Amino acid sequence: LWEAINGAWNGLNELGEPTRRDDFTNFLDFVKSTSLAVEGASSRTMLRNDAYWFLRLGMAIERADNTARLLDVKYHLLLPPGERVGGQLDYFQWTTLLREVSALTAYRWVYRESVRPWLVADLLVLNRQMPRSLASCQGMIVSYLERLAADYGRRGPAQRLASNRLTQFNEARIEDIFQSGLHEYIQGFLNENNALGAAIHEQYLV
Repeated sequence: LWEAINGAWNGLNELGEPTRRDDFTNFLDFVKSTSLAVEGASSRTMLRNDAYWFLRLGMAIERADNTARLLDVKYHLLLPPGERVGGQLDYFQWTTLLREVSALTAYRWVYRESVRPWLVADLLVLNRQMPRSLASCQGMIVSYLERLAADYGRRGPAQRLASNRLTQFNEARIEDIFQSGLHEYIQGFLNENNALGAAIHEQYLV
């Protein structure tokens, strides 16, 4: 794990600040490979104690936040005025979003049809088999918090808040989410995710 982190530090110094499109692409590839190296090293070598569970907990909270923001930007902001929903540009943007979260193959495996916005949202919000989905991240958050509760010998507000949110995901349907507004749903999720982070900080770090 130390070698992975040290290699990342040295690699950043060697790459420098990206100024061209090709440089930026190489930089992002470096970030992806470094992240995988750190995650792989930690999962294979660290003791399963509170340090490891906090590391995994932070990963799950951040992953959920990033997935929600990517989905919201595409749905709420990216399609220019005058462009048709379901048109060629809309299809290209949804496909690009799936590629960026490494989910295009998973989408085709699960739904076996062309890319449709409500199915992309279903995959990235409610599908527990998709590790980047909000529901999957919430399941991991609950699991890691329960591990911490076992290590520290008590449960608290963070565990209760996380469990309640997981119950909401288990009862949710993508049709209801779209009917009430995907943007509004995601904004509510982000607020709750931040509140959960604050509860964890208050319970364990203050």
